Amino acid sequence: MNGKYDSTDSTRTGLRRIIPRWEYRHLRVIANLRIGISGLLAIFGILTLAYGAYGWTAFWWALAAAHGSLGYWELTIARSTAPRT
Repeated sequence: MNGKYDSTDSTRTGLRRIIPRWEYRHLRVIANLRIGISGLLAIFGILTLAYGAYGWTAFWWALAAAHGSLGYWELTIARSTAPRT
């Protein structure tokens, strides 16, 4: 049916299918990168808070929360699909 994608499609079920194939192959790296970016976005929020720009602070912190939660979700998927030893 799917030809060359059969090996990856059989392991991806449910919500895991919304992750792009290239990202799913490097899931742990991408997840750690997202978590690191969320820290950087939180720092941007702190800097804008220092200047009294509350709207921008909320924007940066909302982005940080989104990246952090998505990174955490991807890490849990990477841990659940890791081979057990």
